[in-house]
Amino acid sequence: MSTSCPIASSASSLSQPLFRLQQHNIGYGGKTVLHELTLAIQPGERVALLGKSGSGKSTLLRQLRAQRAEQVAWCPQQPGLVPMLSAFHNIYMGRLSSEPFWYNLANLVRPQAKPKAEIAELAASLGLSEQLWQPVERLSGGQQSRVSLGRALYQQRPIFMGDEPVSALDERQADALLQLLGARHHTLVLALHNLEQALSHCTRIIGLADGRVLLDAPADSLTSAELDTLYLNF
Repeated sequence: MSTSCPIASSASSLSQPLFRLQQHNIGYGGKTVLHELTLAIQPGERVALLGKSGSGKSTLLRQLRAQRAEQVAWCPQQPGLVPMLSAFHNIYMGRLSSEPFWYNLANLVRPQAKPKAEIAELAASLGLSEQLWQPVERLSGGQQSRVSLGRALYQQRPIFMGDEPVSALDERQADALLQLLGARHHTLVLALHNLEQALSHCTRIIGLADGRVLLDAPADSLTSAELDTLYLNF
């Protein structure tokens, strides 16, 4: 199977890439995780990163995010929610850097009308209306995952990056929320483990193994059986 990148190459003449890596070695703590990585991601692409745990998906996401941090809505694998605060306040944290300190403090004590309305609408789309004012420590793992997604969505940035953002949800909920992400962001870069979701919701598949890109192809040129075979070999 070809490892060329027809999406990136065909789009390069139309627009500048949002993200570009050229023969990059990427790692942390003095250890190289990804070797001589070359790729470009264009505006409007929906990219799924596939590979076994430890293949470098999270490392690649961090590297890409650093290139355009102010434009990226980020949903990490570990939610990092504040347990004693409500789902509302945890979602609101997505905008802390956009508002002055005094406004954030006032909203903590007495939620303001504008964020209340915005977050209530967002919570409804996430299926969290009934849990909006509950402390997140009382919520299920799936509900906490949706709160984390809500916090990223509330940033209202054009690019969404997520590290297994729907892994704690059942298939029906995951599909609905991946559709929501696609509707609210023009570009997606997602580390996923569900192959069917990658094929259904993304336009491009990048497969990582042994610190290198083994597969980079349009999603509509692949089948789940092909990906499953590749995944087992990663």
